[in-house]
Amino acid sequence: MIASNQKRSIEIQYLENILPIANDGQDVIEGLSSTPKTIPAKYFYDAYGSELFEQICLLPEYYPTRTETEILQQASAEIAELTGVCELVELGSGSSTKTRLLLSAYENLGQPWQYVPIDVSSEILKESALQLHGEYPHLSILGLVGTYEQALLQLPASSLPKRMIVFLGSTLGNFTQEECDRLFNEVRDILQVGDYFLLGIDLQKPKEILEKAYNDSQGVTAKFNLNMLSHLNQRYEGNFDLDSFQHHAIYNQNEQQIEMYLRAKQVQRIQLKKLDLKIEIEAGESILTEISRKFNLEQMEEFLAQHRLKPIKYWTDEKQWFGLILSQLKEYNL
Repeated sequence: MIASNQKRSIEIQYLENILPIANDGQDVIEGLSSTPKTIPAKYFYDAYGSELFEQICLLPEYYPTRTETEILQQASAEIAELTGVCELVELGSGSSTKTRLLLSAYENLGQPWQYVPIDVSSEILKESALQLHGEYPHLSILGLVGTYEQALLQLPASSLPKRMIVFLGSTLGNFTQEECDRLFNEVRDILQVGDYFLLGIDLQKPKEILEKAYNDSQGVTAKFNLNMLSHLNQRYEGNFDLDSFQHHAIYNQNEQQIEMYLRAKQVQRIQLKKLDLKIEIEAGESILTEISRKFNLEQMEEFLAQHRLKPIKYWTDEKQWFGLILSQLKEYNL
C-alpha cells in the first residue's frame, strides 16, 4: 500500500507468477530453435524498452498514438455517458498519457470510481499512479504489476456495479489470430453481463504510411528492437552483440501486417547460459520480433460479437486510420 484514506485509496500489487519457474524462457528457446527464428514481443519491455516505447509514441511518423488521442478527445465524454460510473481496468497502461482523457471524463461524473492500471513495469506504474491519484479527487487506484494473462486470471472483484476493460493502442495487432481469440475469451470470462470492453485497433492503410511508422528517421524504433537482445543478454546471461544486427521492418500485404525483424550482419554463435541454449545464426538470417496486424472495423465488430461482446458504438478519425470500439457483454441467448 502506498497511501490510503477513508474516501479513496492507492495501492500497488505484484501479481503472482502463475507459470512454473521451470518454464521461464521456454518461449525463447522454442522461438530461437525454430525456422524461421522468432523472439516473443513481450521481451521488448524491460525498463529501457518501456522508456523507448514512450519515445516512439511521440515520433512524427508514428501515427497511432496521436490519432487515437484525437479520437479520445472527441469520444471520452460520450463513452463515460454510455457506461456510467464504473471500474476501469486498463491492460498495458504504461504512463497512462492517453488514458487521462478517458479518466477525466469519468472524473467529471462526480462520483467515486476506481482505475486498475496493469503493466509489467512497476516503475512506470507506480509513478503514473501517484500522479493520477493527485489529479483526480474521486479516484481510487489499484495498480497491478504483471502480464495481461496474470491480470485477467487474478483480477479482484470490482467494488463498483459495472466494470470496463480498456485495451488502447495498437497492441492487439501484436497477437496472432489464435492469441487474439484467447484474449477475447479471457476478457469475456472476467466480465459480468452488462460490463464493457473498450478496444483500440489500428486500421488498414497504404503500405508507405505503415512502413514509415516502423522505420522512423530518428532510429528510435531500431533501438527499441535491438534492445530486446540486450534484455535477453541481461536476463539469461546471453552474448548477443547488438552491433552485429540491424533493424528491419516491412509491411506484408498478403497478411495485412507489419513484420519487424532483427537481421544478422554476419554469422552469430549465440549462447544463453541460464537457458542452456546454443544456436548459430547465419549472415543475412532474420529473427522475427513483432507482428502488427492491421484490422477492418466491420470484421472486428463481428469477431467481438462471436465472443458475446456486442458492439455498442465505434469511433474513428477523419482518415479512418484508427478505431475505438465499445462493446458490452451479453447473455448467451442474445
